[in-house]
Amino acid sequence: MTHLSKVKRILFLPVTGIFLLGSMMAGAQTATDLENAIWIGDARVQPVLDSLMYEDDPAPIFRKEFIADKTIQSATLFITAAGYYSATVNGKILEKNYCDPAWTDFSERIYYAEYDIKDNLLKGKNCISVTLGNGFYNPLPLRFWGVYNLRDALVTGRPMLLAKIKVVYTNGKTAEIVTNKSWKYAYGPVIRNNVYLGEVYDARKEIKGNTLPGFNDTQWKVAVEKAGPGGQLQKTFFPHIQVIDVKKPVKIVEAPKGVYVADMGVNFTGTFKIKLYGRAGDTIRFRFGERIYDNNTLNPMTAVAGQIKKKGGGGPGAPALADQEGMYIFGKSGEVEYSPLFSYRVYRYMEISGLRHPPLKSDMEGIALSANVDRKNSFSSSNDLINSIQQMISRTFLSNLMSIQSDCPGREKFPYGGDIKATSDAFVYNFNMHSFYKKVLYDWVDAYQDTVFIDAAPYVGLKYCGLNYESAIFDLQQNLFQYYGDTALIRELYDFDLKWMDKAARIHPSGIVGKGLGDHESLVDVPVLLLGTAAYLKTAQIMKEFSAVLNNPENEKRFAALEEKIRNSLRDMYWRGDTSGKMADQQSREASMAYINTLPEKEQAAAITKLNTKGALNKQTLYTLLLYCGVIPEKDQPAAVELLLKAIDEAPAGHLTTGIFGTKYILEVLSEYGHADKVFDIVNSTEFPGWGFMIKNGATTQWETWKESDNIFSNCHPMFGSVSGWFYKWLAGIRPVTPGFKKFVIAPVLPAHLSQVKCSYESPQGTIVANWDKKGTESIFTVTVPAGSVATFQLPTKNPRKISVKKVNTNTAFSPEVHADGTCAFDLATGSYLITAE
Repeated sequence: MTHLSKVKRILFLPVTGIFLLGSMMAGAQTATDLENAIWIGDARVQPVLDSLMYEDDPAPIFRKEFIADKTIQSATLFITAAGYYSATVNGKILEKNYCDPAWTDFSERIYYAEYDIKDNLLKGKNCISVTLGNGFYNPLPLRFWGVYNLRDALVTGRPMLLAKIKVVYTNGKTAEIVTNKSWKYAYGPVIRNNVYLGEVYDARKEIKGNTLPGFNDTQWKVAVEKAGPGGQLQKTFFPHIQVIDVKKPVKIVEAPKGVYVADMGVNFTGTFKIKLYGRAGDTIRFRFGERIYDNNTLNPMTAVAGQIKKKGGGGPGAPALADQEGMYIFGKSGEVEYSPLFSYRVYRYMEISGLRHPPLKSDMEGIALSANVDRKNSFSSSNDLINSIQQMISRTFLSNLMSIQSDCPGREKFPYGGDIKATSDAFVYNFNMHSFYKKVLYDWVDAYQDTVFIDAAPYVGLKYCGLNYESAIFDLQQNLFQYYGDTALIRELYDFDLKWMDKAARIHPSGIVGKGLGDHESLVDVPVLLLGTAAYLKTAQIMKEFSAVLNNPENEKRFAALEEKIRNSLRDMYWRGDTSGKMADQQSREASMAYINTLPEKEQAAAITKLNTKGALNKQTLYTLLLYCGVIPEKDQPAAVELLLKAIDEAPAGHLTTGIFGTKYILEVLSEYGHADKVFDIVNSTEFPGWGFMIKNGATTQWETWKESDNIFSNCHPMFGSVSGWFYKWLAGIRPVTPGFKKFVIAPVLPAHLSQVKCSYESPQGTIVANWDKKGTESIFTVTVPAGSVATFQLPTKNPRKISVKKVNTNTAFSPEVHADGTCAFDLATGSYLITAE
C-alpha cells in the first residue's frame, strides 16, 4: 500500500528556517535544481498479499539518451529517488555515494544529490542509466519480533526516480534533460533486493550495452509518470554514505566441506566485492555474521532481522531465519567481479558456498561504509587496552552512521532516541557531527506525534520507550549548541521545542514520568520512574537555557519553575536525608506505589505485579542520577558519593552495573566529584562487566550487553560508547566552557597506570591539542589553543614543587601561581605551549 496523504504535520525547512504547519500535497517540491523534472517509475502493481512480496521483484533500469553538441562548460546531475538509486553516465557508474538518498519520511522531505558529470560526457550522443532499489521506501513486510511490520509505519510504494541533467555550454546556452515519460525502462539482473536480507543477482538477465549510447531500447517500456511520495525536496547538506575503508580477509577456512568462511579481521558495516569463477547457471550463495561457532561455521544469529528465527515468525512468506544473505547466478562461464548495489550488512565473517574452487584472499574485499563525517579528531594513550577500547568504539560508531544513527546495523537498523541520548556527545568528540545531527533533528521534527512519545525517527511504528527516548532531541540540540556554538538551530527549533514541552505537560501533568523503557541492559533494576522523571528534568533545564539564549525571560522563568518542581518530586521520592543508604529500596518502592495509585484502576494490578517481580534497586544509577540532577542537598552530597562508591565496590569485580543511560551519567558524576581514577581503574580492566571484558573476549565492535551474546544481542551497538567521550573529556581534559569552545578548559587527570595521552580535537575555532607525558617525577603537557579561543589549564596534581610554561616559538615564559589549596589553574591565549610540572 502506498501512503501519500498526511494529516497536518509540522514541516521544518532547514535552508530557510521557516516553519510550515499544514497539509503536504503529493509530489510537492521546492528545489529549483530539479525544476521541471517529473517523478517516474515502473508500471508494476504492488502485490496484495504479503507472502507474494518475497517473490522475485526485479529492479527497474531507466535510461535516457541525449545529445551534447557543443563545447561544455559544466554538466551537473541532480538526482534522488524514493528508495535507492545507482546511476551510470555513458557506462561509468557514479559510485561515490552509497544507499542514496538518505532515509527519511519520504512524505515529508527527500534529499537529493548533485554530481559533476562534465568529464563523463561525450560530444554527441550520451546516455544516463539509473537502476532503482527498494531501500526503506519499499521494504519487505517482515514482522519484527513477530509483531511490527515496517510497511505499517513507513510511507511506502514502488521505487521512483527524479533527476535532471543541466548542461551549460561555453557559448552561454544551456540544455536540460529531465525525468519524464520520454525515459524508458526494463527489468535487469537484480531480481531481489532488501536492506535486511540482501540481494539476488541473476547475470542471465543482464542487458548488455544498455548503459551506453546507441543501445536499441525499442522493446523497453515507457516510464510511468508518478505523483511522487510528497516530501519537500532539499539538497543534501550532510555527509553522504561513502567508502571509508577497505578490508582484506585475514584468513579463509573451509567449514564444512565446500563452504568457505572468510574472516575480515574486524566487525564493520558495509558491502563487499568479490571475483568469482564459474559456469553458466552456477549459483553462489553468501551469508554474513558477526561471529563464528567453535567449529568455524558461520554464526549469523546476532544480526538476524527483527529476531525472526523460526518458521512463521516473520509473517506470511518471510524466511524462517531472516539473516543477512545474498546470491549470484552466473550468466555465462568465466570470471566476474560482483558487488551488491542496494543492501548493507554488518559482518566480520563472510560465508561463500557454491564455488567450484576454493576462494583466494586476493579475490575479495570488505567495503566499509559510513556517513563520511570528518574524522580528524584523535585520541590515543600509552595503554594498549584503552587504545583497543577507543578503536572498538570508534569502529562501532562509524558502523552505525548510515544516514541515521542506528542502534545496530543488522538486526534493526533503527534510529532510536535512546542511543542518541546516551552517546551523541561521545560521537561529537570523535567526529564532526554538526550537519549529520541537524539531519537527525529534522527527522524527529518530521516524525513528531502530538499525543504520544515515539522511539525512533524516521518513525518505525515503535512507541513504548517513552519520554526518556524522545527527549533525546533536547540533548542533541544542547550538544550542537555547546560543542559547535549553533544558536541558529536553537532559534529554528524553539517553537517546535515549546510544542513538545506542551505535549509532555499534557502526558505527564504531575512532572513524574512512570512509563517507558528503563535503563536498557542494566545488570540491576532501575525504575522507569527514576530514569524518566530525571529525563524530564533535563529537558526543563535545557529549555530554561535555550530561553535565556533567546532572551525570553518569561519562558526562562516558566522552565525554571518546572525544573524545580520536578527536582523536588525526585527528592521527595528518592532522597529523605538517608545518608546511610539503608532506606533506598523502601523509598523506591514507596515512590513506585504512589505513582501506581495515580494510574487508572484497570492498570494498577498489572503495574503492582510488575513491581513485585523486580529485583533489587540499582543503587549505582540511583545515586548517580540524584547527584547528576542536583537533587541531593549540598550538605548530603559527600555522603551520597560515598554511597555510590560503596555500590560500585559491592558490584561484580567492583565494576559498573549500569545500562544505556546510567553508564553515561556515572562516568561524569564520579569524575566531577573527584573519582576519575576510579573510572580509569574500571575501564582499564578485563574483568566482567566492562569494555575490557569485551576486548578480552574478541570484540572488535561494542556489544549491546555487558554479557557476551552469540544469539540474541547485537555485537555492534553504540550505547555503551559514552566512555570514548570520557577519554577526551577527562583523560585529555578537553571540555567547553562557553559554546563553540571560545572558552574551554584543559583539565586532564593522570591515572597512576597511564603514562601518556595524545589527543587533538577540531573545534569550530580550530585544532585543540591536549597531550601529556610522564617523565620520571615530571609531567609534561603540550597544549594548543586555536585562534579566537582562551583555555584555562588546570594542573591535575596538588602542591606541585615547580611549574613552568613556555609558549612555543616565542620568548614568552612564566611560572603560574599555586593556589592556597595546592592546585594551579591559569589562562592560555592563542598559541602552542609546553608546560612542565614536578
